[in-house]
This record gives sequence, structure tokens and C-alpha cells, in this order.
Amino acid sequence: MEFYSKLLDKEPVLFVKGMTEFLLNDKTKLGLMPNKGIAKLFPKEIKHPDLGTMIPRCEFYLNVLDVDFYYQKAIELGAKAINSPKERDWGDYVGYVMDFDGHIIAFNQKEFT
Repeated sequence: MEFYSKLLDKEPVLFVKGMTEFLLNDKTKLGLMPNKGIAKLFPKEIKHPDLGTMIPRCEFYLNVLDVDFYYQKAIELGAKAINSPKERDWGDYVGYVMDFDGHIIAFNQKEFT
């Protein structure tokens, strides 16, 4: 929670034992739940999330005004650098980091109007 709060410069809109939510915009929330909590929601056939630590299980693709700023900020907060910001063959300027749980965060340069 602390990592995302500092990275996004936002306080969570929900912070209770076992669940944290950040409101990213009027249509998007980022929900964070510990492995033990989310495992309770899954049927037994799905492997426990603890078995997948540091294996990317999602990509969080964030549109930001300054990719280089957020990429560096994430690293300073303890994220692992994965792929430095550059123009990608699909036309986006994107940099990739990995959070403490192994999830990928992609920062994409986006102008907002």
C-alpha cells in the first residue's frame, strides 16, 4: 500500500485489513489484496498466490504525462527496473518496472486533454 500511495501520490479511498483501493480516475480503481485474502476467494483448483511470488501475474499499464519521472520514482521507491523507457514498435513511449510482488507496471507517455 505504501509503495503505491507514494508512487501515485494518492491516499487510498479504502484501507481496511485485507483490502486497499486507490481511485485512479472516475472510472478506474486499483485494488490491492494480500495473497492469503485473495486465495480465500478462489476455488481449491487454483494454486495459492504464494506459490507465484515474483512471477508476473499482471501488467498495470499506467498512462502518465512523464514516463521518465514515474519510472525513476518507482525505482527509488524500491521497484525493480525491467525495461527502460523508450519508443516501442507499437508507437508508445513506455518504461517497465516490477513491484514488490512481481507485478509489472508499465508507464506510458500520454497527453491528457
